[in-house]
Amino acid sequence: MYTQFFRLNDAPFSIAPNPRFLYPSAKHREALAHLLYGIKEEGGGFVALTGEVGTGKTTLCRCLIEQLPENVDVALILNPRLDALELLAAVCDELHITYPRTGASLKVLVDALNEHLLAAHAQGRRTVLVIDEAQNLSFDVLEQVRLLTNLETSQHKLLQIILIGQPELTRLLEQERLRQLAQRITARYHLAPLTRAETVDYVRHRLTVSGCPAPLFTPAALGAVHRLSGGIPRLINVICDRALLGAYAQGRFQADRATVRRAAREVLPSVLLPRFWRRLALGVAVAALIGTGALLIGRTPGGNAASSEREAASPMPAVSPQAAPEKADAKEALVPALSSDRARFEDLLKSKGTDEAAAFGRLFALWKAEGDAGKPCETAERQGLRCLSEDSGWPVLRLLNHPAVLEFVLPDGEKRYGTLTGIAGGLATVEFGGEPAALPLADNLPFWKGGFTLLWRPPVADVTVLRPGQSSPAVKWLRQRFPAKKKPADPHRFDETLKAQVAAFQKQHGLIVDGAVGPHTFIRLLNETKRADSPRLE
Repeated sequence: MYTQFFRLNDAPFSIAPNPRFLYPSAKHREALAHLLYGIKEEGGGFVALTGEVGTGKTTLCRCLIEQLPENVDVALILNPRLDALELLAAVCDELHITYPRTGASLKVLVDALNEHLLAAHAQGRRTVLVIDEAQNLSFDVLEQVRLLTNLETSQHKLLQIILIGQPELTRLLEQERLRQLAQRITARYHLAPLTRAETVDYVRHRLTVSGCPAPLFTPAALGAVHRLSGGIPRLINVICDRALLGAYAQGRFQADRATVRRAAREVLPSVLLPRFWRRLALGVAVAALIGTGALLIGRTPGGNAASSEREAASPMPAVSPQAAPEKADAKEALVPALSSDRARFEDLLKSKGTDEAAAFGRLFALWKAEGDAGKPCETAERQGLRCLSEDSGWPVLRLLNHPAVLEFVLPDGEKRYGTLTGIAGGLATVEFGGEPAALPLADNLPFWKGGFTLLWRPPVADVTVLRPGQSSPAVKWLRQRFPAKKKPADPHRFDETLKAQVAAFQKQHGLIVDGAVGPHTFIRLLNETKRADSPRLE
């Protein structure tokens, strides 16, 4: 619902186990290494991966399957609530083994599986059985699974088994009657929740994968996400998804701490909320009941105007799917300004901002350049400047930190133009025909759909994009920003080492991580140099 509003290619916080979104934390890399080691180990046996609910075990499993060598066949069992016969049949189905569909006994299925494994081994192939949610396996099924590891040649085990489950799996395997199976586990790993720093990186990683052009959460909001989720990736996804929906419903381009807290109270069971928030939720519920009673007592027939006024004046709509519009282009209805403020702003735009040339003239003046009323971007190029036009809204504007011309569209379709000249104290200063107006930075401005045009100055003439593998004088300038430990063979060539340095810079500054240097990355790098001839917003 909110992906188009935030200019995202995909829903970043889906709880589906998509390997493309796997966050490569140190814990996940180590867990994946354990699994890969267990598969490559010729001795066969079991590998056990455990972790709390929602820590990313299934996603890690999907990622593992994608990284397996070509000579490895996989049987993936996602529903282990089966008896021994059903489990063996499911394994045979996964490996495309033919067997009698009626009257097949355990022996018939084991024989068919053994014959298939021997044939695969003769062809140089290995077979892996992955059982997710393994804590739900009964003792009889676990014993049958253990017996499958007896399928072997004189030198090699024919089947490698990976058990993935919640911490209850560890306690299950500690039982005395399962000691034979426990002794065959060659690798174990427990996936712990994310730290605060990892939670911040996790959120940014998923937004980057979704094509997010800028951070959508304030630093305080990210801290709240970690505290409320406990570092559990699935809970992070659920909270962040609802928080972005809340920001969308408010017409905001960034979720703040209050929005995150409200989102957590809406989507998390009370037992998962920290104690303070459980108490707060209880207090809110009690207050709501008292308020409802008072409202019912004080209501007169047809006399609910006061309630309607309070609801109309509420600066923050409820964070719920129903609060968001059904159409993504209906952003104006979501602006959290009061109707009187919106009306005053509309009156201002009707009388001001009609001259687009004046808005660009002010922008050129900030760059100490001369503008052309008819062709501003062509005029900019003649003076060593470049135009950048987007509709990415506040997040990208703050990221690039340059003045810009904003385009507004009134209800009757008429366009108005203002020059964004500064940001300070939570307010943005926009000039309309020389008259400045202070507007709240946190809100999506009325009649503005995020479109802007800014100017920037490339460090090398006629070079606005640098891609890995290219040779250009601009690469030498780029290398000055990223000193290398050893001198490159060709200082003018954009090599893999420089690409990795650029990607690290992009990740650090909330840019799209692709290793190439386009206008966004160029501007951020130029801002780091503190050039006096480049005007800034803040």
